[in-house]
Amino acid sequence: MAIHIKKPSRIKSAGNKVKIIDEFIGHVNSGTSEVSVAKMQSPAGWEEPAQTPEFDEYTIVLKGCVHIKTAENIFVIRAGEAFISRKGEKIQYSTPEPGGAEYIAVCLPAFSLDSVNREEK
Repeated sequence: MAIHIKKPSRIKSAGNKVKIIDEFIGHVNSGTSEVSVAKMQSPAGWEEPAQTPEFDEYTIVLKGCVHIKTAENIFVIRAGEAFISRKGEKIQYSTPEPGGAEYIAVCLPAFSLDSVNREEK
């Protein structure tokens, strides 16, 4: 059955500063466990704890840039670029540059607090 989603649900963020997470599709807003789609608005200087998620994550940066740290590299993903992280890979997201970032995150299967496996700070 088709579903028209008229607005997202605001999700509480993790990290040292408040980041706006608007989930359009996922466990909270649409009851969807197969995939989640959320728009993120992250301030300059934001950093979240490292995580080892049980889902693949596809990130598309719309404005600013997102720094993504893996075990081997630190990637700087700028507006108009994308990044794919695979489940089971330790990863850490941040937006240290002025202006922060706006980006879309797609998770397969859907993001959940039980499957993100964040490290304690």
